[in-house]
Amino acid sequence: MASIEGLPQSSQRRKVIAGVAAISSFLILPMAFASSTRPTSIGRERMDIERFVEDCIAANNESDSQAGVKEVLKRAVSTPNAVINALGEPKRAGLNVLLSSPTLTIFAATWTPQMNLMPHNHLMWANIGIYTGREDNILWKRSSDGIKAYGAEALFAKDAAALPNNAIHSVTNPLLRFTGGIHIYGGDFFNTHRSQWNPESLKEEPSDGDVIRGIFQRENKRLGLDSQG
Repeated sequence: MASIEGLPQSSQRRKVIAGVAAISSFLILPMAFASSTRPTSIGRERMDIERFVEDCIAANNESDSQAGVKEVLKRAVSTPNAVINALGEPKRAGLNVLLSSPTLTIFAATWTPQMNLMPHNHLMWANIGIYTGREDNILWKRSSDGIKAYGAEALFAKDAAALPNNAIHSVTNPLLRFTGGIHIYGGDFFNTHRSQWNPESLKEEPSDGDVIRGIFQRENKRLGLDSQG
């Protein structure tokens, strides 16, 4: 397996585990680790999150890192029940951080029914895989007088999509139930200063990890989910 910054595999594994523990302040949803995608004692498959993260790290060191990581993600969401058994059924808006590093960020994002996120960019490539529900993306591009919508893509459970580092998109969960997806970014998502666009005026505004977390927290407050674990 490829290493992180020259570390051997055993050190790499400890680094991943330590990194997850160190960023526990980001967690909005509970995270569960389990043993591979083999049946459990009650006959249910469960995704091995630790192995998934390690596979993503290895793929990120390939010559085409985004394509390699997307293949790992595509395999994971191809068995949605295994992902749900590991992460739990979505019950609130949240970002469940699985890995945060200078070169790779992985989190499970859960959307409340009919939740919207205004147009925003990432300034790094992104892969999105849906394991429950549906995520509708409107694609935008810069123009001489701001941004303009030019396309759309609907992602359903088992779908995986790739966005280039210059992508701008807005996101909607059109369903009357929760949506869950695994989002992977080719960089430090939470510590990168980016842009978002006001949903009514399309005026460009600053954004970063704290801004995005605040949007999810306000959505839970709006729906009265603050006190739920």
